[in-house]
Amino acid sequence: MERENVSFPNAFVLLGFSEFPWLEKPLFAVVLICYLLTLMGNSSIILLSLVDPRLQTPMYFFLDNLSLLDLSLTCITVPQLLANLCTPEKTISAWGCITQAYLFHWTGCTECALLAMMAIDRYVAICRPLQYTLIMRAWVCVQMAAASWSSGLANSLIQATLTLQLPLCGHHTLDHFFCEVPLLIKLACGDTTANELTLAIGAIIFALFAPLTVLISYTFIARAVLKLPSAEGRHKALSTCSSHLLVVTMYFGPAIYMYLQPPANNTQAKFMSFFYCVITPVLNPLIYTLRNKDMKTALKRILQSQHGM
Repeated sequence: MERENVSFPNAFVLLGFSEFPWLEKPLFAVVLICYLLTLMGNSSIILLSLVDPRLQTPMYFFLDNLSLLDLSLTCITVPQLLANLCTPEKTISAWGCITQAYLFHWTGCTECALLAMMAIDRYVAICRPLQYTLIMRAWVCVQMAAASWSSGLANSLIQATLTLQLPLCGHHTLDHFFCEVPLLIKLACGDTTANELTLAIGAIIFALFAPLTVLISYTFIARAVLKLPSAEGRHKALSTCSSHLLVVTMYFGPAIYMYLQPPANNTQAKFMSFFYCVITPVLNPLIYTLRNKDMKTALKRILQSQHGM
């Protein structure tokens, strides 16, 4: 008997962490707290940069974009995860699933490209300090950010369009806590060669070339820092890069592991995804505010002005 072949189902089932029923309630509390902290932390960075003229520089412009991406990534995946953790009903509508897969792919690819752009910004700041304001003009920064967002959008549109054209089999269960393009491809009954090829090309561009750009930039930065005559100068130069380097490691580490060397089992993949969808977005604002004097000074200034009113 042939398997049912439908072009588009009405809904998908997201298994999430249902194989660990004892874990769902404590996980719900952790996810909710992280979600609220992510919303507050990343929104605060954006607001601080908007109201404080001292933070209206290329570095903070890119940081605003990163915060916006973290907010988007969290809002795309976490509400559905919270709903699945607190209710026995673990379904998502078909269009909701496709939209989630499309938006997740867009924000994920854009963040890879943006982190590479931020590394280039740090390279210019440390290796070409006298030309920094000339090279990193406002319009150049806007173009770099636009290139990041549009490249992620283009890749996501290709993936979503090809995925929508796949004939799906009768079984519509996804062993994950959100909809992702590779999982939808696995449900297909037809030929998925084109989908897998575009996924591979996208992985090479965003999960390989982007971290390679970061690596090359920081190689030049390290060489420039080592040539500085004073220890204070070296410390100051490294402090401007340490936050970005830490964020890059947290983001690209799980992403490269997930897409270039798939985990041995679905449970491992889910916890890796959980890290970069829930944990990383809440850590980014903490890293940038706790390790950045300008951010802490701006925050104190705003709090003092509010207290004085």
